[in-house]
Amino acid sequence: MIVPLPDGLAVAVSVVAWIATSLAVGRLAVGWSDERLDRIGPLTRLRGWEDGGRFWQRRLRVLAWKDRLPEAGAFFAGGAAKRAVGGRATSRLEGFRRETIRAERVHWLILASGPLHLLWCRPTVGLGMVAFGVVFDAPFIVVQRTNRGRLERILARPRHAHA
Repeated sequence: MIVPLPDGLAVAVSVVAWIATSLAVGRLAVGWSDERLDRIGPLTRLRGWEDGGRFWQRRLRVLAWKDRLPEAGAFFAGGAAKRAVGGRATSRLEGFRRETIRAERVHWLILASGPLHLLWCRPTVGLGMVAFGVVFDAPFIVVQRTNRGRLERILARPRHAHA
């Protein structure tokens, strides 16, 4: 802890920090190019054990609760909501796939800011803030991975594979 704060103030500062980080990362992400979002990185690559997103549905029943999560994709000008694909055309599906990558990266970046809370929180409060980040961001990451797996299966079908 570099800046020792009383627990109550540390929690208040952390709340502001989570909100500020979320807004900053969300704003930054709106400017990411399609080319950048077409590249799957090591963090966003679906793993074999995820079975194209089916693992998350089997284990966590994602499709039953995903629509209860808040949607902020269109919060900033140029952003895109992810409640619906918007059509079955290959270009729509590919665009939605890019949005799942954008959203997943946003939530990974927000989550990565968790250790910063240790700058002003004593260790137990700081670890609580990190745990909050995991509890808050993990469902969004899981939903994006589930959706992307579903989209990739659709895009691999002959009708879409060469469009």
